[in-house]
Amino acid sequence: MREFAADPPIEERVGDALRASDATVATAESCTGGLIGSLLTDVAGSSDYFDRTLATYSYDAKLDLVGVARETLDEHGAVSEPVARQMARGVRDTAGTTWGLSTTGIAGPTGGTDEKPVGTVYVGVAYRGDWGTGDSFARVERYEFDGDRLQIKEQIARWALADLLATVEKS
Repeated sequence: MREFAADPPIEERVGDALRASDATVATAESCTGGLIGSLLTDVAGSSDYFDRTLATYSYDAKLDLVGVARETLDEHGAVSEPVARQMARGVRDTAGTTWGLSTTGIAGPTGGTDEKPVGTVYVGVAYRGDWGTGDSFARVERYEFDGDRLQIKEQIARWALADLLATVEKS
């Protein structure tokens, strides 16, 4: 699963940035099904900064494990900006990590619509600021990728890590 890997791979660069800032991360993954966590743990020493991955594939898992509101799922569907935002915040808060990272999308080959074609994903990144500072935030980006199911999953996972890295480096 290195078709879309850079050199050095994004998972190593993320690890270096998290370690340098003494930060931690947890992920809530839907369409990637744990792939981001797998990539992160491919790096020796990842226990310094990686806490957990929750594979929140179903509506019930999103509700139970990361606190996505039922109303949000009903109104927007699982593949949406509000769900990705709540997933990133929820995993950050339940794990007690500095960062939360989420993915929710359509890996295909079926399930796409005109509005949300196969390859559509929402990536959420949430930061935990210190209490009382107002520095906590969450941001979400929407992307569309091409390829077969495995190619789409790898692209999503690596792009999500790139979003995390960019945000960590800005902080």
